[in-house]
Amino acid sequence: MKKTALTFHVVTLFPEAFESYLASSIVGRAIREKHVSVKFYNPRDFVKVTKKTEKPYIKVDGRPYGGGPGMVLQAEPFLKAVTKALGMKKGIVYFFDASGKQFTNADARTLAKHSHVGHTMSHIVLICGHYEGIDARVQKILKAKKISIGSYTLTGGELPAMVVIDAVARQIPGVLGTFESIEEERISSSEVYTRPEVLVWKGKKLRVPKVLLSGDHKKIEEWKKQK
Repeated sequence: MKKTALTFHVVTLFPEAFESYLASSIVGRAIREKHVSVKFYNPRDFVKVTKKTEKPYIKVDGRPYGGGPGMVLQAEPFLKAVTKALGMKKGIVYFFDASGKQFTNADARTLAKHSHVGHTMSHIVLICGHYEGIDARVQKILKAKKISIGSYTLTGGELPAMVVIDAVARQIPGVLGTFESIEEERISSSEVYTRPEVLVWKGKKLRVPKVLLSGDHKKIEEWKKQK
C-alpha cells in the first residue's frame, strides 16, 4: 500500500466544518489516493474536566487580560493538541492571522516539495483560531509562522486551512493527473469557452470567438496571452 507522504494536522474547535469539502472533488481524491492525509485535533479533547460534560460546552476560552471585547482562546489546550499532533516528529506550524505573510502559490509549491515520503518536514500543522484569537504565547512557544490568505478578517481559521490544503495538494505530482493541468504552468486566459458554439440566451446569440475555432494554434496562443 502506498504510504501517505504529506500530512496536514489541523487544530480546530470545529473539525466537522471540513467534512464536506475534504470529501469532494480533487482534494477528496488526493486524500483517497494517499497523496495527502488530513488529521484533526480538537483542543477541547485536551481539557481536564471534573465531571462528564458534552464537548461543545468544555471551556477553552477566557476574558482577555487588560480588558477588551470578546473572549481569547486559552494556550494550554492548543499547545497540547500540537504536541499530540507532532509527537517527536518535525513539522511546520502555521498560525492564521490577517496581519501575517500572504500565502501564495510559491508557498504552496514549496510545501508540496515536502511531499515525498521520508522528508523531515512532511508534517504541516494548521492552527485555527476563533473569537478574539488565541493566547499569544502559543505562537511564541511553537514559533509558529503567521500567514494570511487575504487582507480581510474571518470568523475562524477553518476556511484559511482549507485554502492552504487545497493550494498545496494540487501542486503535488499526480494529484491533478498531469503537470500541464496546473493552471499557472500553462497558457490560459480569463475567458474560456465550451459547447455550444452559439449560445442563445433571452433572444441574444453569443458566439465563441472565431480565433478559438480557427485551428491556428499560434493565433490561439497569442489570443490567450492577450486575455
